[in-house]
Amino acid sequence: MDVRAYNRRAWDKAVERGSEWTVPVGPEVIAAARRGEWQIILTPTRPVPRHWFPADLRGCEILCLASGGGQQGPILAAAGASVTVLDNSPRQLAQDRRVARREGLFLRLVEGDMADLSPFPDESFDLIVHPCSNMFVPDVRPVWAEAFRVLRPGGALLAGFWNPAAYIFDQALADEGILQVRHQLPYSDLTSLRPEERQRYLDDLQPLEFSHTLTDQIGGQLDAGFVLTGFYEDHWPGIALSDYMPIFIATRAVKPVQPLEQPIV
Repeated sequence: MDVRAYNRRAWDKAVERGSEWTVPVGPEVIAAARRGEWQIILTPTRPVPRHWFPADLRGCEILCLASGGGQQGPILAAAGASVTVLDNSPRQLAQDRRVARREGLFLRLVEGDMADLSPFPDESFDLIVHPCSNMFVPDVRPVWAEAFRVLRPGGALLAGFWNPAAYIFDQALADEGILQVRHQLPYSDLTSLRPEERQRYLDDLQPLEFSHTLTDQIGGQLDAGFVLTGFYEDHWPGIALSDYMPIFIATRAVKPVQPLEQPIV
């Protein structure tokens, strides 16, 4: 099936349902950002360290990648950055437009695929902010390759993603607090579920998810040419596995000013 088209409809529906990841920030958050008092998240709860960002965002060209919903982009714009938001969902982008109009902010909004940044030339951005969203594409490596291409040398990619261990459990039981190993990894809503379970997801228009190995998540960034300069983990209260281990990861990866020499094998 066309995963991108299906997930576009699913996220449009999530806006209608009022998912927490589709609710825009309020005027008080924008006012604080204009005073220099701001923070954003890549994972459910832990703010991104301020030293992961340039000291001064004024004039900084930022791509908020698969980051619609009126959350990260408007905050960074209010803090002084020049912000482009790319998202697959028109209604998620509409949430950013709503905040921009309300607050007199300029945001460039682009509907597109996180794994295909062809609307942007090489070396277009100083910073990419990529909150947890790459579980909605079957293959994450093109996301890293495209992020590397559109970043300027010395620019950074800030990315959040699930620890793949979260996908080994039966989700219906996990929602009841019971952790029962069921799935082999990598997980896919298209192939790991029983047909009747998958059909319930489709009938309810739930976004399709895919786990990615740490080799593809972290190793994929390294293979794309990035150098990792920051790393942390995060919990999500209310998720059963989070009682035992952090289930989200965030990385800061820098595009070197000079290409790295390939190691001699």
